[in-house]
Amino acid sequence: MDRGLLPQPIASGTTDKALCKALPYRVTSVVPKIRLGGYIFIAWRSDHPPRHVHVYQKGRLVVKWDLENKKPMKGKASAKLLKLIAELEAQGRI
Repeated sequence: MDRGLLPQPIASGTTDKALCKALPYRVTSVVPKIRLGGYIFIAWRSDHPPRHVHVYQKGRLVVKWDLENKKPMKGKASAKLLKLIAELEAQGRI
């Protein structure tokens, strides 16, 4: 197992174990976890279409956001979260 994909401690003192349960068993290419504004953003280059990002807060999925069609695939996104997603996308980070 790739040691880089093991759960790592986050600021709250918890681990990303909850995220690991929600993630696919096999991922061929992962973009690093981006922590911003109290959220964790994860997007895989090799994931299924449409191009999307998974956004977590406190170990729970907040939204799975469709980057191509600018709409939620699962969950809901606040105005603050939409602004952060747009910012990360403009920077080419997701």
